Amino acid sequence: MSVPTSVLAILEKQNVQFNVTTFDARGNLTLVAGETAPTLVKSVIVQDAKGRVQVLMPADHILDLDAMFRQFGRRFEAVVAADIRPLIKKDDLSTIPAIPSWKGMQTFIESSLLKKDRLMLESGNFGHVLELSQNEFGSLINQATTGSFGIKTPALVNDPSLDESQIFASIDRFTERRIRQRLDETLELPPLPETAHRIIKLRADPDADISDLTNIVEVDPSLAAQVVSWAASPYYSAPGKIKSVHDAIVRVLGFDMVLNLALGLALGKTLSMEVMSKREVDNYWRGAVYTAAAVEGLVTSIDRAHRPGFGMSYLSGLLNNFGHLVLAEIFPPYFESINRMVAANPHIPSAAIEQHIIGVTGNQIAAWLLDNWNMPEEVVTALRQKFNTSYDGENQQYAKLVYVAQALLANGGFGDSLGTEIPESLFTDLHLDPETARVTIENILESGDDLDEIAENLRG
Repeated sequence: MSVPTSVLAILEKQNVQFNVTTFDARGNLTLVAGETAPTLVKSVIVQDAKGRVQVLMPADHILDLDAMFRQFGRRFEAVVAADIRPLIKKDDLSTIPAIPSWKGMQTFIESSLLKKDRLMLESGNFGHVLELSQNEFGSLINQATTGSFGIKTPALVNDPSLDESQIFASIDRFTERRIRQRLDETLELPPLPETAHRIIKLRADPDADISDLTNIVEVDPSLAAQVVSWAASPYYSAPGKIKSVHDAIVRVLGFDMVLNLALGLALGKTLSMEVMSKREVDNYWRGAVYTAAAVEGLVTSIDRAHRPGFGMSYLSGLLNNFGHLVLAEIFPPYFESINRMVAANPHIPSAAIEQHIIGVTGNQIAAWLLDNWNMPEEVVTALRQKFNTSYDGENQQYAKLVYVAQALLANGGFGDSLGTEIPESLFTDLHLDPETARVTIENILESGDDLDEIAENLRG
């Protein structure tokens, strides 16, 4: 059924007239000539000491928690995805329906919605929305509280040639001397870690062999232990005990995978993570491990004629959120604010939140940094265009693979996102069968305990 039964029951009880409309993940809608597109309405759940409330707002707006505090005197915080998923699952939904008073919660309405002639409320089923008039919407919200707490989501800059100027322009937004000094110091390029430098050099050597890679990894005892631990994980079901880096390469992971794994781990250890909580560090490494595993699985399910490079795909997955570490290192006074607003706005890409708060995104800075470190172009593009589902330039497969892998993981219940509809065009562009991809991710999530153990070992 296009509209979940539980949602239909609410609308029928209140005698609301509506039409069901298909609305894809990129926001495309077929309109009659001359018509203005209706406003898509999203539902966000937040909470304070008094309990949970529902917030309805335009899908292209950011929920400003500080504005809600100023207007209502209530200090709301996000409700984590793990607490919302059971509510969704109970009613067989794929997302939170934008139906006022859902689950009996008090509802707050962003006032700009009251100025729209037609609205499209998310039905709780990806891709299907409820189109209704302002009059019908008004009959649904007579018990709601109205306020102005939405901020128009800023447009992301997708041209990498503008990144450096935008990164340094963002510094001008900060007037506090201490913060300025911190930025100036940090944005002097940190040196590429010696281990990473040696691995990049090894990659360019056509005569490199297993002994060369083993020698590089074993120089760093921590890195060597992590590679061995990764290979010894039950996830790979290796026969016998893995005793050395050489064993890990020859018997389990292979030369290319260990090369990229070691490079990704070396870069992940570059930044201090001092301002990150234990949970944030844990989430970073879990995200890296699960995304790398997901990308690995997806790549192997693509026909060889269209399959992107395995090593570059894997490294792109492992470093997918390197920009998050960079933000924690460069903008420590704003890191907590970014995380707080990202958690409260699961319908908005985290990059847009970063753009709104500091004027630049973490992935922009990370891609710029990796490019200056002469990292492979495939990986630089994957990080830079991760949020740009319309990107069709060189190395587009790597960015799209990371996006699809993370979206499928979220749809399967992993992480702090409730999931999203994935444009069919991305599967087409990647020559990836959607059902095969879904089953691949299901199998990976079933191995969650093994992947969690790997992530814990990496966190150290």
